[in-house]
Amino acid sequence: MTTLKRCLTRASKVRDAIGESATVFLKDVGQGLLEVSHNMLALIGLLIVAAALFALGKPELRHAVETQALGWLQARQEARAEPAELLAQQLSEPDAISRATAADPKQLSRQQAAVALWISRRYRVAPEPISRLVQEARHVGERAGLDPTLILAIMAVESSFNPFAQSSVGAQGLMQVMTKVHDDKYEPFGGNHAAFDPVTNLRVGVQVLKECIARAGSLEAGLRYRVGAANLEDDGGYAGKVLAEQNNLRMVAAGKTVPANVALIPVSLPAPAASAAQRNATQPAKAPADGAETAEQVALLH
Repeated sequence: MTTLKRCLTRASKVRDAIGESATVFLKDVGQGLLEVSHNMLALIGLLIVAAALFALGKPELRHAVETQALGWLQARQEARAEPAELLAQQLSEPDAISRATAADPKQLSRQQAAVALWISRRYRVAPEPISRLVQEARHVGERAGLDPTLILAIMAVESSFNPFAQSSVGAQGLMQVMTKVHDDKYEPFGGNHAAFDPVTNLRVGVQVLKECIARAGSLEAGLRYRVGAANLEDDGGYAGKVLAEQNNLRMVAAGKTVPANVALIPVSLPAPAASAAQRNATQPAKAPADGAETAEQVALLH
């Protein structure tokens, strides 16, 4: 029994000795590898420094390296820029400018430019599209016998110069024309979707306004007729607002200073007559209707 214990004790000591030896060996190997790695990295660093110093001493070699590096950078830049350039080519449309409703304010007359810039500031819209609308208002106003400032004032009150505006009852565009009611007027322009083309909406809106004035007998009554308040005592101040804004535009065109944030106070108007027939029966012949502006008024924005 004693002999067995001795053998086990000796075996345990031998095992411990082998374990310690293996641990020491592994530590030595690890330290050796670490030192070798450090030495290798140092050697590589020295080689790189030496190569750099050598290249700096050789202008032709330095130029070749710089050329190669620059070529690589340019290739990377072109690789990144190619998708953007390809997309730009796919989306490009040189004729798109023909669809733009815009004009250079510098090409307008002094009165027109003053009105366009004032509207731009007042309604916070770009001056270029407003300049185009001012031109169109003069052009259409001449043919319809309406003051261009009246046309612009209606756009201001109706949509604040938003060509995509739509009311709860379906009035659309700059002059808030009831597209479905006046769809026949849009046929010469290609259909109802033309209501959202600013120039087309202006032209159709002027046709509707001219008809309303002719039916009602005067400008004020025509404005009431336009909003469905021909025989009502109150049109919500619509006609008064239009005439007030028209007065602002006239003063601007005349060279007077009008603050862009001036309050829009409706002009007081007399109560509407019962009907045009009754008015004609009780009143003698009179001067041309208010809607038929004088030549001086029509020329105000020329």
